[in-house]
Amino acid sequence: MQCQPGVRERGRYRLVSEVRDSAVSDGGAWDVIVVGGGNAGFSAAHAARERGARVLLVEKAPRAWAGGNSYFTAGAVRTAHGGVADLEPLLSGPDRERLARTDLDPYSAEEFRADLAKVSRGRADTELTGLLAEESREVIGWLHRTGLRFELMYHRQAYEVDGRFRFWGGLALGVVDGGKGMIAQHLAAAAKSGVEVRFDTPVTGLLTGAAGEVRGVVVRGAEGPEELTAPAVILTSGGFEANPQMRAAHLGSGWDLALVRGTPYNTGDGIRMAIEAGAQPYGNWSGCHSVAWDAEAPATGDLERTNQLTRGGYPFGLVVNAEGRRFVDEGADFRNYTYAKYGAEILKQPGSTAVQLFDAKAAPLLRPEEYESEGVTRFSSDTLAGLAKELGMETTELVATVEEFNASVTGGRFDPTVKDGKRTEGISPAKSNWAQPLDTPPFQAYPVTCGITFTFGGVRIDPEARVLDTTGRQVPGLYAAGELVGGLFYFNYPGGSGLTAGSLFGRRAGYAAVADRAPRG
Repeated sequence: MQCQPGVRERGRYRLVSEVRDSAVSDGGAWDVIVVGGGNAGFSAAHAARERGARVLLVEKAPRAWAGGNSYFTAGAVRTAHGGVADLEPLLSGPDRERLARTDLDPYSAEEFRADLAKVSRGRADTELTGLLAEESREVIGWLHRTGLRFELMYHRQAYEVDGRFRFWGGLALGVVDGGKGMIAQHLAAAAKSGVEVRFDTPVTGLLTGAAGEVRGVVVRGAEGPEELTAPAVILTSGGFEANPQMRAAHLGSGWDLALVRGTPYNTGDGIRMAIEAGAQPYGNWSGCHSVAWDAEAPATGDLERTNQLTRGGYPFGLVVNAEGRRFVDEGADFRNYTYAKYGAEILKQPGSTAVQLFDAKAAPLLRPEEYESEGVTRFSSDTLAGLAKELGMETTELVATVEEFNASVTGGRFDPTVKDGKRTEGISPAKSNWAQPLDTPPFQAYPVTCGITFTFGGVRIDPEARVLDTTGRQVPGLYAAGELVGGLFYFNYPGGSGLTAGSLFGRRAGYAAVADRAPRG
């Protein structure tokens, strides 16, 4: 057999790995090995176990960092649905009185698909996104049966108007206790079903056979490299968002300086290993999900505050750069359709920072967990000049920006639950919705920077989550789900769709891994 360049023979396997010369031992007894312990990985493990496979899930991070990026989310899951009556069976302990005062319009699969096409400018893989939209409700029901618990996100996605709670932006459902709750519930379901989970177990390479089929993984354990064999490997180990060198290489100049919203362990290992094994690179490699993030946040995710460092209230205020100038349309659309791309706009500004400004009228619309919790970086003053001084910003420019904005606001009725068309005229950039004069003290300022969530480039899969090579054929034995799948998102992202996609293609990967190779024994 002819070895690939840089890949050396070892018994009947080729080791596609950084490990070259150390002794290894045979792990042996698994039907499916899942690499990565976030929502996609657990979904894959649950599905494979449900079909009778012996499943091992290996996670690079220590137990304290369980859950990958999923842990750091708000737990929002975008799903097609038929309204309150359709979602009510999924809800844990629903508040009947509040439910009776809830307005939640149905959100069809067609609307979901259209949102995916809109934010990706028509570039997303239509087959994969079609499946995501069509099967979203069913896979959420499956997660519920597996052990996950859901609630309507009144605290994030609804406002009370005229005594009724109105949901907006195509997103209503979330996991109880957010990302922390999601991972706790996944771990409990895995323990109950018999999925074995190993932390502190980084995978350094894939084992492949003579025909290029994937036959297991090499992990770095306490006693050195170890081979674990299985007829199917499912990669769910995230993107390269926590790898500064890869960010700069693929996203561009300055991206090595972005703060990381989540786990420091998503460094692109799974993508690298898959490509070394022949996988086809796919998707928007120069794109990512990035948000307005507290400017004083740590370099990587905070295990306690998790998603609370996001600053998502900007549609109801103004965003200015360090020079006091606006640079985005804060009201272009609901937050759910703009927040994931505005982090990149902040990164382009002087010092890669910006400031969100609000007055007393807007303050009640800001989520307390994001804007009032302990450790939030904020400044306050009864005057704009005083606020500029607190920020160390040139006073004249900031005051002029706000005064010009205030003078440009047109009439109309402000309504946070719809795109109300209350806009500006005669300034650039315009504000298309929710434009109110910033004129009621006290004034609040929140310095923000770019926080990267996950990268959009990855490997190509078919509808059953089988990894495809550069000719479009399956890499035998290799499957993928989660952030390392390319083709789903380009340029931007509709909020809540990542967790849904991870579960949907994770489940498909688990089922296909068992169906393609019947378990041994």
